[in-house]
Amino acid sequence: MSVNVLVIPEDFRKDEAILLPLVRSLMKAIGVRARVTVCKDPLLGGVSEAMKWEHVDQIVDKYWGMVQLYLLLVDRDGEAGRVAGLGRLERLASEKLGEHTWTFLGENAWQEVDVWILAGMRDLPREWSWAEVRQDRDPKEAYYEPYVEQRGLSGLPDQGRRRLALEAAKNFRRIRQLCPEDLGRLEERIRAALEA
Repeated sequence: MSVNVLVIPEDFRKDEAILLPLVRSLMKAIGVRARVTVCKDPLLGGVSEAMKWEHVDQIVDKYWGMVQLYLLLVDRDGEAGRVAGLGRLERLASEKLGEHTWTFLGENAWQEVDVWILAGMRDLPREWSWAEVRQDRDPKEAYYEPYVEQRGLSGLPDQGRRRLALEAAKNFRRIRQLCPEDLGRLEERIRAALEA
């Protein structure tokens, strides 16, 4: 089976480097050959724009017939209602897609997608508690940026995201194990959608 996957990030300028290798690894873990593309048009520029139906509707129209799986992946940012908002977008997209064999899924990183990179790293500081990393409302500032600094990558234009995400993607099983509420759940939902 081969699937065309469109990843819709809240802002591709920041998240493409993270999401592209991780979604490729996720699809490989499922056992599906996938051509994974990141949506760059339109540039959403933030989670509030990514959560608007008019933008999702525009993206579905633009890529109609070219994509079998749409994945809207955003940060939770401590917003408990984020899952409900994604569910609403999924329902609207499902109504639009109708009987076609295309699927639209929305998922939020438990806090921020940068944490998925950290989950794939085997050299995190010993004093860090993974539970504390997962529960921190601003883990990018509290954990990701110090880690990037420690690795000497903060001077890169993408703050090391591309390099670290490629490294983390090689440890996808570890990421799935440490992030069951979001990436693990997304994997299960994709499996179910592709089997349907």
